[in-house]
Amino acid sequence: MSVLNLLRAPLLAAALAFSLLPAGVAAQEAASAPVTAPAATEAPVGVPTPEVKKEAIDNPYGLEALWSQGDFVARGTLIIMIIMSMGSWYIIFTKLFEQRKLMKSAEAAAATFWTAGTIRKGADGLEEGSAFRFMAEQGLKAANHHEGTLVENIDLHTWIGMSVERAVGNINSRLQDGLAFLATVGSTAPFVGLFGTVWGIYHALTAIGISGQASIDKVAGPVGEALIMTAFGLAVAVPAVMGYNWLIRRNKSAMEKVRTFSGDLHNVLLAGKK
Repeated sequence: MSVLNLLRAPLLAAALAFSLLPAGVAAQEAASAPVTAPAATEAPVGVPTPEVKKEAIDNPYGLEALWSQGDFVARGTLIIMIIMSMGSWYIIFTKLFEQRKLMKSAEAAAATFWTAGTIRKGADGLEEGSAFRFMAEQGLKAANHHEGTLVENIDLHTWIGMSVERAVGNINSRLQDGLAFLATVGSTAPFVGLFGTVWGIYHALTAIGISGQASIDKVAGPVGEALIMTAFGLAVAVPAVMGYNWLIRRNKSAMEKVRTFSGDLHNVLLAGKK
């Protein structure tokens, strides 16, 4: 009995360890297994992704609002400034073209006119309608028609000089055409814009008086109208003033060439080279 009691304890321990062995191995395998993340939810195939659209907000205080919401005075002021601006740019480009044409005629006259045998041949070699051909033809006309009871009392030198100088004056007047409009626009456009500004401020004060409160939504429109009118007045006046000064300077340079040619033409006509 003593021997059986001694062997019973080791046998029970071995049986207990054998029964616990599979659970420990399973736990070890579960611990060593890799952890996988749950699959991400994918969008269904064939379903379009909705696009994010930006909502366009119209400016209630811009130029379009000024035209649509302004009264006849605001619209009339705006139309006047547009006409002034269009007229100024038209005159600037037209006068620049005329001055460029005159400069080219001066170069042609210097290159071909004085090398011709006679003034008639030199004039025929110039471009039709050019200022220098006009002066040559007027000088020839005066030299060939120095007769008559009234004219014969004037010496040939004075008669030819008067005719050539008259031609120079006509050319100068042609170059000056349109510059008065530029000067008028440059001096009056800021005041026209100021009138629109005053009218817009008047509307702002009227809106405040009617509503009884000076909130921003009540005065933003009229004040914006006033600022637009001011900007328009400056935008019209500045190019007109700058164009006027630029054209005056170019006219001075062109007229120096015209007067030089007229003086030489006068001397040649007196010498009898017709």
